[in-house]
Amino acid sequence: MTQRIDAKKVAPEAYRAMTQLQGYVNNSGLDRKLLELVKTRASQINGCAYCIDMHTKDARAHGRPNSASTH
Repeated sequence: MTQRIDAKKVAPEAYRAMTQLQGYVNNSGLDRKLLELVKTRASQINGCAYCIDMHTKDARAHGRPNSASTH
């Protein structure tokens, strides 16, 4: 398996901006199940199997079954 890009090292300012955005989203009051479904869908659009798997598991952990389904 190939090494994933270390975004923190390659683009530290972009990485910092993304972590700040994620912090804002985490504190926005939106339901975690909804947030994970949005992340899962974005990962489907991007075609990232790793992220689809991760966000699907996170959604299930927050009580959302079948989160990978778009139906």
